[in-house]
Amino acid sequence: MSIPTATYRIQFRNGMTFDRAAALVPYLQRLGISHLYASPIFSATAESTHGYDVIDANEIEPAIGGRDGFNRLVEALQDAEIGLILDIVPNHMAASLENAWWRDVIEYGESSRYANHFDIDWTRRLTLPFLGDSFENVLENGELSIKAHPQTGHPALAYYDSFYPLTPASWQDRADEVLAMTEAKAIAELHEQQPWRLISWRDARSELSYRRFFEITGLVGVRVEDEAVFDDSHRLILELVRSGAVSGLRVDHVDGLADPQGYLRQLRQATGPDCYITVEKILAEGEKIPDDWPISGTTGYEFIAALSHALVDDSQIDTLHLAYEATTGQRNDVEGGLRVARELMVDRNFAGEFARLLKLATQIAGSEHRNLGEAELHVALREILIAFPVYRTYGQQDGMPLEGEELLQQVLETVKNSASPTVLSLLQAMLLGAVSEESEKDAHEFRMRFQQLTGPLMAKSVEDTLFFRNHVALAINEVGAEPLPHAFSLAHFHSEMQTRLQQQPDGISSTSTHDTKRGEDARARLYTLSEAPALWAEHVARWRQINQAQVVELDDGAAPEPAVEWMLYQALAGVWPTTLQPQDASQLEERFIPFVEKALREAKLRTDWAESNEAYEKAVLDYARHLLSPANQLFLSDFSHALQPFIQAGLINSLTQTVIKLTAPGVPDIYQGSEALDFSLVDPDNRRTPDFALLEQQLEESSSPDFNDAQNWLSGKLKQQVIARLLHLRRDYPQLFRVGDYQPLDVCGEHQEKVIAFARQDSNHALLVILPRLSFDNAQWTQTEVVLPESLAHRHYRNLWSGETVTIGDYIALDEAPSSAPLVLLSS
Repeated sequence: MSIPTATYRIQFRNGMTFDRAAALVPYLQRLGISHLYASPIFSATAESTHGYDVIDANEIEPAIGGRDGFNRLVEALQDAEIGLILDIVPNHMAASLENAWWRDVIEYGESSRYANHFDIDWTRRLTLPFLGDSFENVLENGELSIKAHPQTGHPALAYYDSFYPLTPASWQDRADEVLAMTEAKAIAELHEQQPWRLISWRDARSELSYRRFFEITGLVGVRVEDEAVFDDSHRLILELVRSGAVSGLRVDHVDGLADPQGYLRQLRQATGPDCYITVEKILAEGEKIPDDWPISGTTGYEFIAALSHALVDDSQIDTLHLAYEATTGQRNDVEGGLRVARELMVDRNFAGEFARLLKLATQIAGSEHRNLGEAELHVALREILIAFPVYRTYGQQDGMPLEGEELLQQVLETVKNSASPTVLSLLQAMLLGAVSEESEKDAHEFRMRFQQLTGPLMAKSVEDTLFFRNHVALAINEVGAEPLPHAFSLAHFHSEMQTRLQQQPDGISSTSTHDTKRGEDARARLYTLSEAPALWAEHVARWRQINQAQVVELDDGAAPEPAVEWMLYQALAGVWPTTLQPQDASQLEERFIPFVEKALREAKLRTDWAESNEAYEKAVLDYARHLLSPANQLFLSDFSHALQPFIQAGLINSLTQTVIKLTAPGVPDIYQGSEALDFSLVDPDNRRTPDFALLEQQLEESSSPDFNDAQNWLSGKLKQQVIARLLHLRRDYPQLFRVGDYQPLDVCGEHQEKVIAFARQDSNHALLVILPRLSFDNAQWTQTEVVLPESLAHRHYRNLWSGETVTIGDYIALDEAPSSAPLVLLSS
């Protein structure tokens, strides 16, 4: 198997084509990358900016170069001995008329050859939730008509630029008559004859007849667990792997599949043993990948969570919480807030999915001769879903594995006082497969759909609701992070790295992705707020006072409210470029304002994607625009000046987390552009194409990292130099980084809490890594030393930056070492 030493993630589309990527190959080679890691390259909807809305998994997107362009990229990569990893999307496709399979299902209904390719409830008509209002209102307003389909000439129901094909039985032998229809009643009758029905997008939550990806009605679930569907949707993927063009696959949203284990086994069998496979999987605290999954690991969200333990100041994080509560005037009950968010998801956003589960449970209860009412089942099922602590379990046809049984028992214990014991016992039996033969089929479907729902509920309630409501520390509101307040410790970080070496040494280690809430350098900077919470609170109070006149009093309260003001200042602190001058702050508006709008709507408190509160949004967005206005120089000058120590400490954090990623267990991924500085906001901001010309120029100019050059810190050039040096080291010593022990090193002395120290060691080589943390006060490492165990002591080591060779005894005294720079030593 071709295990990467380092991957480089590129987002295709948005100007990035295969030929443009091929031109970057020499740069990637100089950087030290072993594998290019590509976002989805298959044909997607015309306006797609990301490629996850696939319309044809067996065609390479023409807009980015098609098959010919892809082949040119592969040739360039192979000439440079760089592998290619593809991001594949087995869980869903675009529910779009551009999708030939979906269009065929619309036209022929359950008799379509693709009817079972999609996860559709065929006990009722297929719902198409793409109208701006109810069908009746849209029809009455004259927005629907019968027209000839532009491609086929057959009668279709036209809604603006969308042409929904009519099932042949409804128009054959009378095509001219149907095309001549103009009367609303006749169109309505024709609509009733279709295997589908058009509904308002607002009704999707409760009326949808197909499984979607999270809340996105434009993405329909695919039944890849069916062998024929697997074959149809993986034909080109497998061809590219078997031909040697592709050496690895990244499986998107594996938890959305009905049977992740079964899918991964089938994928492994089809690709052979040499294909490098990772999965997008969010692990909760203490959770691990199932042992029987034939993969190398995850795409690394848990690695980001582990880093927070190394860089957050646990001794002061509570002070930051108290400052936030003082500012908002409310107790910050995160646990209560999490429950409220989960209730919202179950009761509203996923009401249709919940109703389908409840219907199945009610059917099974009747078959099991249990005298239980739907209301009792509703309460119990709702409580179990709300209490579920991980993305999902992995029960199959024959029941639940032991880990799933234990987890389910914990959940039932949590909710035992909230629901009937009899009902909980029945739901437990359904999920474990302990039902009568008569109920086995329904129980299996219940178990599958339950497991496919818990993940979206977790993601949308935590990542896309709670993290936009609780603003104490935005840096720890990240994908894969523990949502509830918890202790941060360096010991926990070391433990996580040792676990990583044991469980997934070949998993990807990420710090920025196309889905992270903010770029890695923004997060690194915002960690420093935990080191100076009182100072930060002082700044926020002063800035709120400066901008107080911009707060608008609405009927439902002040806009922005104090919690949102706190969020705005913190988000602005994260995105602020290192050298931005106050008078130029307006250049951030194009990126910052869309982020603010998204943050408000994701919070789902005073506005929402479904029901926007225009007055509230306008007031907050106007406030945000004022923050960046050239006329607001008093604030901007103050903000820029106050931010400087956070910027400096954040750059140190940035380098520390970078060196950890490149030396700790796992395969480091460099997200496009983040080899310099990445202060991006949530998508779509984090999917912008970086300035590759500048990155190439900086790398060409690079020599040994110079930690004394302030401009190199501020430009990101130093970070890029460090990455290049370490990536080449990884290519020279792959076994050291892949299987070498991870050993935390003891630090003692006056500033021991400000040092991260660990070693990687195999039978031939040893690497010592000594890094700064908690650097806000810029204290030197006086009277502090790193103690070496016998296996590492009394050896010659080469300084990776200077090339100098030194002999080290039992310890390394840090008095002379710069406390703002990493120290990396390789045994010679």
